[in-house]
Amino acid sequence: MLQSKPQPKSRSKTAANNADPATVLLESYAVNECMNQIVLDHLAPAAWRASLPGSKGRTIAAIAVHVHNIRRKWLRLSAPHLKLPAPLNRTSCTQKQAQAALLASAARCSEMLAEALVKTQSGKQSGKQRQVEIFLRDGWAKPWPAGAAMVAYMISHDAHHRGQICMLAHQLGYPLSMNATSKMWSWERLWKDCGFTHPR
Repeated sequence: MLQSKPQPKSRSKTAANNADPATVLLESYAVNECMNQIVLDHLAPAAWRASLPGSKGRTIAAIAVHVHNIRRKWLRLSAPHLKLPAPLNRTSCTQKQAQAALLASAARCSEMLAEALVKTQSGKQSGKQRQVEIFLRDGWAKPWPAGAAMVAYMISHDAHHRGQICMLAHQLGYPLSMNATSKMWSWERLWKDCGFTHPR
């Protein structure tokens, strides 16, 4: 199974149990991407571009492309110093291309979150001022101070669309296997698969 990168480094059990909240949030975001990869790993290829009869809603392909491209918007607006991953085209993107792109955008978002969250008591990171001070979701949105709510929003956005993909696959007659849903909810295993000790 593909893994989200980069990831916080594993540490001793004592250090892991006493992790600072920023590290735990970064781990949680990495595990969130691991769930996305499980869904796409187990999605029937026939469901990728299929549409429900009479529906004008997004296809699964379009949903996955949206998740990647909206991450690019967050990065462009909130962390313009970070290099953007390539955009995806919803009409031509393959399932494998979407998986690779989501890994890339998750890795870049992890960099953005690390700069927003990991800081010293003086508000500095690695001896210099943080470069990510605000989270701007869209041009029309009010900026938020970069912090825990930013992570919660980003994970919630992924989870919303992950649920849409699972529901749409079921409606199309290609439900995800029990093996896939079991993997998504085996959180202790997910944390270990991502190189972490356990949820905390």
